[in-house]
Amino acid sequence: MNNHCGWIALAGESPQRPRLLGTHKVDWLIIGGGITGLSAAHTLARRFPSQRILLLERQRVAQGASARNSGFVVSHELPGADELLGSPGFAAYQVASRIGAAAGGEVRQRIAELAIDCEFSDHGYHFAVHQPAHLPQVERTLETLGAVGAQASYLDGECLQRRLGSAFYSRAIHCAGGNGLLQPARYVKGLADGLPAQVEVFEHSAVTDLRRRPGQGWVARTEDGEVQARQVLACVGAFLPRVGLKRSGTFPLELSASITRPLDGAHWQQLFDEQGWGVLSTLPGGCTLRLLPGRRLLIRNTVEYRQHDIGSRGLAARQGQHLLGLQKRFPGITAQDLQYTWTGHLSGTRSGEPYFARVADGLHAVAGCNGSGVARGTLWGRLLVEMAIGADSTLLGDVLGQASPGYLPPRPFFDLGAKLRMAWEVQRARLER
Repeated sequence: MNNHCGWIALAGESPQRPRLLGTHKVDWLIIGGGITGLSAAHTLARRFPSQRILLLERQRVAQGASARNSGFVVSHELPGADELLGSPGFAAYQVASRIGAAAGGEVRQRIAELAIDCEFSDHGYHFAVHQPAHLPQVERTLETLGAVGAQASYLDGECLQRRLGSAFYSRAIHCAGGNGLLQPARYVKGLADGLPAQVEVFEHSAVTDLRRRPGQGWVARTEDGEVQARQVLACVGAFLPRVGLKRSGTFPLELSASITRPLDGAHWQQLFDEQGWGVLSTLPGGCTLRLLPGRRLLIRNTVEYRQHDIGSRGLAARQGQHLLGLQKRFPGITAQDLQYTWTGHLSGTRSGEPYFARVADGLHAVAGCNGSGVARGTLWGRLLVEMAIGADSTLLGDVLGQASPGYLPPRPFFDLGAKLRMAWEVQRARLER
């Protein structure tokens, strides 16, 4: 099993960019070629058309976690019990919703400006459960979503079964008014392919050392070259320790997913419409499900904290979990229907809020999208530039006001605690997987 991401395979490859060789002097260095780094590059190019901008990517641009997620454009999160209208946490939920709505709008703006063909759907998606107890207080939840500008409606019974083609789910809230779906590899590839010539991009150029040069900015070294930059933006998610930033309060979670072949038989044509849909679980350890164009299904129903990447045997075991999850929902799916299976990483924080910081003079970093990386990652790129140049806005103030990722105990205590917590979340959501 080769861990080939189905999204990337279906999007197609961009031409390879060169490795960094020799010494380069630039105005701006961006470390990380995912959604956030590419969004920052576009923002810088527009603001400073005469300045030199260089982007370094450890592997291939637009093929990391930014291309491997489930493609949900999150503007409106499902409120928790302490965030419902009338609860003490509702004010903070309002702020988070303003940020989310701005993030969703940022995605739509990038798609429009760059004419990115990424199968974007503006019809929202579902928060759906098998066990009714996992979606409580429906009326108050609908009221709360409406209060922050979402368009939310309740479905159950035969109506929900017809909508999803499955009797597995007992109840759901469909949430639109900002929430959307897209093909993530096509989206991030569009961001990369649409970069202006002013932005120089180098692949397979991992930063091995990042140091301050007093009075002269920063120098970043790779295996074959170095970059001298006045300003550095670190956009590598939970992998900030790789560039020497060890106290961000972020950590990686490993997820795996599968996409089926086109399900073009008469049974599936009767079951699935052409519009497609998305389903999020209400529990962190639950299942993410999508019906894609061409009647392909995507499922993600594993999440774990690991220190080492999954090997081929481990990936095969997780593919088996994907198959079981699909068969619960759609009897008739077989192992031969699974065409692609892969892993990816999510940048998480203990509080669910991002790390967004001026680390030092001329060095700024952001991480911790907590599963909302398509939308928030796009917005973070722009806001990181604004913070670096000293710009001020209500939106940036909102983000910085919530940017408190929470304390992480030292290793190995955190490793043990994180593994136990994720195992508990998976067990709690076992009926939803």
